[in-house]
Amino acid sequence: MQQRTEVLYKTGINDEILDSDYAKRGFLPQQDPLSAFPASSPYSILDEVGRDLPSLLQDKQFHLYAKALKIPLYQQLNTPYNLPELRYYYLRLGFLASAYINQVGQKPCKILPANIAVPLVHVCKLLKRPPILSYDGYALYNWRRFRQDQPIELGNIDTLQNFVHLYDEHWFILVHIEIEAIAANILAAIARIYTAQNTETEPDITDELWKIDAAIKRQVKVLKRIPELMDPALYFKTFRPYILFFENVIFEGVDLKAINLRGETGAQSSVIPVLVAFLKIPHQSTILTEHLEDMHNYMPQRHRHYLQQVSAMPSIRKTEYRVAFNAILDHLIEFRTVHFGWANQYIHQHVKNPKGTGGTPYMEWLQQLIEETEAYKI
Repeated sequence: MQQRTEVLYKTGINDEILDSDYAKRGFLPQQDPLSAFPASSPYSILDEVGRDLPSLLQDKQFHLYAKALKIPLYQQLNTPYNLPELRYYYLRLGFLASAYINQVGQKPCKILPANIAVPLVHVCKLLKRPPILSYDGYALYNWRRFRQDQPIELGNIDTLQNFVHLYDEHWFILVHIEIEAIAANILAAIARIYTAQNTETEPDITDELWKIDAAIKRQVKVLKRIPELMDPALYFKTFRPYILFFENVIFEGVDLKAINLRGETGAQSSVIPVLVAFLKIPHQSTILTEHLEDMHNYMPQRHRHYLQQVSAMPSIRKTEYRVAFNAILDHLIEFRTVHFGWANQYIHQHVKNPKGTGGTPYMEWLQQLIEETEAYKI
């Protein structure tokens, strides 16, 4: 696989850190995601396909069915008004494309048919992102609440789209959603610290660092719940294959040669990269950190801008903040350690030469990040 994905979409940077939406929702959408197209919409065919996809994938003739679908191009521009529908269109189509290429029980395909490839490339150009289902479509836009007046947390959320009927896949996605929701507290604290650094005013930075620490501690607690409703063998055999990378795939009907694209992975979440950028944790440059950097290209455009701005903030690694700063690092290490354990239990033990869904030897990479974070304590 290529070690880097060609970056085709470059835009200017907007002021993101002080956007109040981040303090309310973190990197989740400003409003709950769209859960269906109107019945009269030409795109409603994607709802039908999405609803039936887990059953369709049990059929060896799925490819014939998928190649016969008539999927209309998304006709609207990328505007704040259309963005929820645009994201939803991408979610449904991204699931369909990954299902086609990586159908379990069949040999991986090397050609994505034009009826899927053309609308997928089109919508992804509008979103300024690579044409594959990534973490944003698989998780950030893929949830709904049972009770609108209750928080975005486990027990009150479910997924909109899945590859399999097993609840294990729902749980895998929903754990990530609650972690993302908790991140709003981190981004709110970063915004207040950013204001203090630029205006020399309150709030107390130490107090804000403790709020960040408390949020990461909550995220660790949620991450530890993975085994409650997700079986390691079922994860590895049933739905993990669908989120694997595309290797030498031709997008039929599109003027592209065979391309390689990273598969969906939690490394495409902006939460941990923002913490690393905010804390200024130095990681030795290796092929693995290059992979991590490449993951930024699969993040939503606004999140990439936000990350760039946080990277430019002054360092808060100062003696007067030592206790709170080190506490944050301790809980970040705990988060990475729990993640390392799940990677070992859910993937490493099931294959001789394991690679992550993004296509890299992740175990060495995860251990490196843990050790370098530990070494960065004041």
